[in-house]
Amino acid sequence: MHPKIYHATEHDINHGLIDPDAIHVIQKLRDAGFSAYLVGGSVRDLLIKKSPKDYDISTSARPEQIKHLFGRNCLLIGRRFRLAHIRYGHKILELSTFRSGENESDLILQDNVWGTEEEDVRRRDFTINGLFYDPSTHTVIDYVGGWEDIHKGILRSIGDANIRFKQDPVRMIRLLKFRARFGFDIDPDARKALVNCRSEITKSSAARLLEEILRMLESGASASFFNLMNEAGLLELLFSSLAHFLKGKQGKEIYLLLTSADKMNRKNLKSPLDRSVLTACLLYPIICQEIQTQFLDKDRTPHAGDITLLAATVTKDVLTSSFTHFPRRISSTTAFLLATQFRLTPISPKKHHRPKVIRHKEFKLALDFLEIRACVDKKLVETYNTWKQIYKQQERHGEHKAHHPAPFPRG
Repeated sequence: MHPKIYHATEHDINHGLIDPDAIHVIQKLRDAGFSAYLVGGSVRDLLIKKSPKDYDISTSARPEQIKHLFGRNCLLIGRRFRLAHIRYGHKILELSTFRSGENESDLILQDNVWGTEEEDVRRRDFTINGLFYDPSTHTVIDYVGGWEDIHKGILRSIGDANIRFKQDPVRMIRLLKFRARFGFDIDPDARKALVNCRSEITKSSAARLLEEILRMLESGASASFFNLMNEAGLLELLFSSLAHFLKGKQGKEIYLLLTSADKMNRKNLKSPLDRSVLTACLLYPIICQEIQTQFLDKDRTPHAGDITLLAATVTKDVLTSSFTHFPRRISSTTAFLLATQFRLTPISPKKHHRPKVIRHKEFKLALDFLEIRACVDKKLVETYNTWKQIYKQQERHGEHKAHHPAPFPRG
């Protein structure tokens, strides 16, 4: 099948947005006799006038040939899906070799069958991610109708959506991700397949699912994403206790915190809030409800130890008992952030600032979460500013001590 070719006069891609290192890699591959293109999300983003976060490259070169060409700058990773990472300082460009088609029904278990560029596009998830861009000729190459779907704002599966979702159930998460990020409409066939195949989601790799969810927390569109996940019934299968809470009266509190975090992240997408801070947005209203039920409704005021234990319990119940197991660093830090909020904004009316908690290595993250809360509840703005000032004074004091060390004790 011959692809549709769109030239510079038709697509109006800003060539200046393209990473020059990505252009260099593509040119080096072409000079060595291989074909190579920008592919996927970077092409999609360029067409909708967004600056791409990542630049993926597809090529006819095999992984070992890429390694030979780029030498020590290249690291080959993966077994099921062999990839090449080209390193430029702290930046990594990901290269994949053209793959052939997939099975018609089974989960994808191995993915290193090399193919043509057309075969490679047809095994991708959605038409909006199935476009090539050739920077040397400034042309967009379209085998799957992705050009029209991007311009019409439609999310359409490449091939039968029922088969595609069963082959790789994470595609259902990605469908809702793109819906949340771009506001595109879901094609009716993909919408039906989402309902038919949602139970397949538990066959996915827990690690891949978790990474998609964490990236969406950082995306600036997390509130919409979690709402879509809940409506589609996927959240119930992955985070049942969180899904149950979101359907209750206090569920909106989570969405308000996520919306606040989204606004902050959209201002600086290259350096989003820490993942533990974003995870705390999901859990803080839950611990507030537990404190109300277990203590305040019984005319009891919880002590700091009670809240610390409750924060650990809620974090464990929601995160470690879910389908996807959060890393220990995120779960333990999240529990600290939750417990610390009740020191920053005590339940009892007595105000007392404890410098000791400020010296905790994760205190800055607790302050970040308090800022999110203050964006939701304006009554907390003054409290946030006070703690921020105390923290800055503590930092300056720490720097002063570092430059003027105490003398050795007398022996």
